This record gives sequence, C-alpha cells and structure tokens, in this order.
Amino acid sequence: MSYEVDTSTVRGMSAPTTPGPTLPAASPSPASPTTTAASTTTGRRRGGLLDWRVRFAILSVVWGFSFLLIKVGTEAYAPFQVALGRVLFGALALLTVLLVRREPLPRGLRTWGHLTVAALLLNTAPFSLFAYAELSIPSSLAGICNATSPLWGMALSLVALSEDRPTRRRFAGLGLGFLGVLTVLGAWQGFSGVDAKGTAFALLASLCYPIGWIYVRRTLAGTPGSPVALTGGQLMVSTLQLALVSAAFTSAPSSFPLWPTLSVIALGALGTGMALQMQYGLVTEVGPTTAQMVTYFIPVIATTAGVLVLGEQLHWNTPVGAAIVLAGAALTQTRPGARRPA
Repeated sequence: MSYEVDTSTVRGMSAPTTPGPTLPAASPSPASPTTTAASTTTGRRRGGLLDWRVRFAILSVVWGFSFLLIKVGTEAYAPFQVALGRVLFGALALLTVLLVRREPLPRGLRTWGHLTVAALLLNTAPFSLFAYAELSIPSSLAGICNATSPLWGMALSLVALSEDRPTRRRFAGLGLGFLGVLTVLGAWQGFSGVDAKGTAFALLASLCYPIGWIYVRRTLAGTPGSPVALTGGQLMVSTLQLALVSAAFTSAPSSFPLWPTLSVIALGALGTGMALQMQYGLVTEVGPTTAQMVTYFIPVIATTAGVLVLGEQLHWNTPVGAAIVLAGAALTQTRPGARRPA
C-alpha cells in the first residue's frame, strides 16, 4: 500500500505505491479548496485516540519494515506467493472496514475494468518485482530503490501530464536523485558487489507506481465510491491476478513456517490494509503535503531494520546515496508558489 508509493490521490483514493503511497506533486487534493480547511479542522478534532504525529510515526515504521517482511517471507515462499499473501490479507483488512461501515464496493464494468489495470500496475507487478528483487539484494537496497519513485514520476509527468510544467529546480532534483542512485550502487567501482538483476527488478517496481498513478488519474478521477471501497476493489482484483499467476508458475507450499507466514500476514494486513486506512486519515487531517512526507522516512527505516534485524552490511555510500536520492525527490515535488486570493 501502496503504494505502495507513490500515492495517486483521486477524490481521496490513494493507490498503493510501494509499500507506502507517495503523493505526487501534481496530484489533486482529496477535497475541494472550500472543504479542505473544514475537513482538516474536523479531522484534528476527530483524529482518534492518537495524535496525528504518532500515527505518522507508526505509518513510517510499518511501511519501512515492509521490505524486511518481504525478505523474511521469501525465505519460505515463492515471490509470487509473497505478493499474493500481501494483497489477499490487505484486501481482507479493507473489506472488514467496509463491512463495519456498511459501504458497498464500486459498481460498473467500466470502473472494474480500470481497477483491473490499476491493480496490475500498482499492486500485482510492483509487489511481485520487489519480492523477486529481494531474493538477491538486501532489503535496505530495495527500500532505497523504492525512494526513486517520485523521480520516475516527475520524469513521466513531464511527458504525460500537460499541467506539470518543468522547472529548473525540478530538473535539478531529477539529476540529483539519479546521482544518488549511482552513489548507492557504487558506480565508480563498476557496480561491484551489487546484483544487477535484483536491483533492476527493484527499480522497475518503483517505476510501476508513477505509471499506475498517471493511469488512475486519467481514468478514475471522479469515480463514485470511498477511497477504502476503490482500493479494496483494486486489491481484490490483484488477489485474483496473483492467484492465477501463482497457480501457473509456482507449486503449493509444502509447509507454513511460523515467521515467514506471520511476515506475509503482517505485510498484507498491516502494511497494505491498516497502513492505507491510516494514511487516508492523515491526508484528511493534515493534508496531502504533510502526509506525503512519510515517503522520506521509509528508506531510512528500511535500512535501519535491515542492518539491525537481518544483519545486512552497510557501507558509507548507502546512507550517503540515500540522502542524495531523498534530496532530489524532495526537489522534484516542489512547485511554483501560486497566488492566493485576498
């Protein structure tokens, strides 16, 4: 959950981008200007038992640990099976919310057709690619590759979205971000010690998110239904897609080891289901600009978790390169200041 993201926000619908959504600079606010202030004030009053900062921290940790959970899950299950468990338990979590709220799933063949494509781009493909990538690369590197999603998004939006005008600052951010990627991979050493195939899979997974966001923005804007209903339907379709792929290309697991099984369940129920629900609340309460900042904490937490829990090696170029990537991504999200009416 995207998203699990790079998040696309279409009437509040957040498409999961890598494990966690990222709000692209060009995405519209989930509420109209006339309701944003009111909803934010109401959200602060009705934010629940936990302050939004606490929930922001929890969300960062959950999505940061998602890459560790993927790594543990692949110790016992095939990558397609890990991705299948992720969307299955994520869908069950969101469907439970819908059941409690008595909200219906989306309707209309056209809507479900677009959700099918969105599920492929935002869940089925990237979740599978990240799982395959972590067969051969550390979870920390996968988390850093995930942070390149805003860079890909900016590059694609310049071509696909006419309202996203290039600026010198955003071009500088794009160049700086990919310089950070080269630093992480140790380009001056000829990329020695880095598995090219696994890294390519992780970068391709990150590229899937902005492609999916652009598709969702062009096809599902204005679609009736709550964010939970739309995302729940999307995860249901992804579950069907991955069930078919897993049946065709993998054999059923002969055993269900405890820790890998719990990792896959947590990855879906918490990292995809609960986290998305929490992110919706943050967007409503503090706005998309603040909520998207969770993206910049994910690679830090993913790297820390990989080193401390899994014992992954950390060289100087990894944190330095990650910092450069995040700085570049932050620059790509800046937009020229708009005049405010008196």
